Amino acid sequence: MHLAEGIVPIYTLAAGGALAAGGTVIGLRKMDDDRVIQVAVLSSALFVASLIHVPAGPVPVHLVLNGLAGVILGWAIFPAYLTALLLQVLFFGYGGITTLGVNTVIMTAPGLLCHYFFAGALRNATRERAFVIGMAVGAIAIAFSCSLLCAALLTAGRAFTSVAALVFTAQFPIAIAEAFVTGSALAFLVRVRPETFAHAEKLSPEFGAKAGLDASA
Repeated sequence: MHLAEGIVPIYTLAAGGALAAGGTVIGLRKMDDDRVIQVAVLSSALFVASLIHVPAGPVPVHLVLNGLAGVILGWAIFPAYLTALLLQVLFFGYGGITTLGVNTVIMTAPGLLCHYFFAGALRNATRERAFVIGMAVGAIAIAFSCSLLCAALLTAGRAFTSVAALVFTAQFPIAIAEAFVTGSALAFLVRVRPETFAHAEKLSPEFGAKAGLDASA
């Protein structure tokens, strides 16, 4: 789910770069010393998982794990993904330097939203509930990332409409796989390391009221 260089216009690249830079600054400020190792481990896992490509018609797909990373890391997902994506560019040529910001936002924004909507519910969740939450997180994060990718492609012009539709369709198998992987991982974590979600942030009451959500969930 990487955008290559030379496809999207400069204003899309600039917007993505600005959002990624802002998110990374916030993520670094919120990342205390105790979470550095956690961020490093997850960044390494993201790097390795995205190298395993599975053919899905003409479009190869791979695990993204941004929902899982998002509910665990919160804003720290930005520096984690930025590092993983930069290493992929430098070592394997996936994506590109100019598209690094856009690709970072595509991966991280859905994970961050999943953190605010779901991470709080994992604090005292049973394994069964954590698995269900994880399935929702995995599928939603992939669907949202794919939507952002398609939106970025559409800024390049109508010629990429069919490409965007193909990319979106090809991600359905990954959404299913992500749902089971994320659900299993979260069920395991609430059993062996429930403190992982002790620092989960919540939606503000004002935002929750506007969205019709219970921010204390």
